Amino acid sequence: MHIGFLGLGNMGAPMARNLLKAGHALTVFDLSATAVSGLVEAGATAAASPAALAKTDVALIITMLPAAAHVKGVYLGEDGLLANVQPGVLLIDSSTIDPMSAREVAKAAVARGNPMLDAPVSGGTGGAAAGTLTFMVGGEAADFDHAQPILAAMGKNIVHCGGAGNGQVAKVANNMLLGISMIGVAEAMALGVALGMDASVLAGVINTSSGRCWSSDSYNPFPEVMDNVPAARGYSGGFGTDLMLKDLGLATEAAKQARQPVLLGATAQQLYQSFSQQGHGGLDFSAIIKLYRQEG
Repeated sequence: MHIGFLGLGNMGAPMARNLLKAGHALTVFDLSATAVSGLVEAGATAAASPAALAKTDVALIITMLPAAAHVKGVYLGEDGLLANVQPGVLLIDSSTIDPMSAREVAKAAVARGNPMLDAPVSGGTGGAAAGTLTFMVGGEAADFDHAQPILAAMGKNIVHCGGAGNGQVAKVANNMLLGISMIGVAEAMALGVALGMDASVLAGVINTSSGRCWSSDSYNPFPEVMDNVPAARGYSGGFGTDLMLKDLGLATEAAKQARQPVLLGATAQQLYQSFSQQGHGGLDFSAIIKLYRQEG
């Protein structure tokens, strides 16, 4: 299949490479010439703009963009995708944005004759490279069925979450919980060690008891408890604090629009905001434990 792909950042580039590996023809666009040249070297064709990409004979277009403003600009702008794409071309946005913006863009796409799915991902850059991402997909069931083989070239778990915007709902709810749980594990680990317990022993107890969660057993924030996690390498790599802050902001903004209280989500957002303002925005989000420890 001939696929258009816009947004070749840390997530988009490996996703696009996996589509090439699966045998699909790819036309790509990104503001970074370096990012585009890397995909061209791998076998893709470059487009000069989103409009130029949309005017090719692509059967499907995927976008992976930083924020809602970029998504709206790329899709709804005068020189954007909807103004230039042929009717019937399926559109898939894998950016992480708020559900309301996703629904606004999808409504505009459908009005132009283009089915659209929101399909944000979980799994990080490692999952993007390995092709093991989880896709949380919102949109019509028939469109989901059509897109599933394409998404399977980039991910392992592909879940239909319901109508338009529901992929984003799943993403912001999951990541809000992740941010909250990481703070909880950080507090518990810091408390236990401050009271004289060995961190590894405490983690072992938690991970075989009722406090167990992904943040404790797969991504523990305390240094020297686990290998191959950011805490073992000075909190470099992984999922950045500023990215978590962005997702918590999306969750709290969506909650405000839905008039739904998210008391712990809002507290988590404030803690990550404070941590970022201290100059730690580039560290992995598990570094939040630094708020609870004088050393490290």
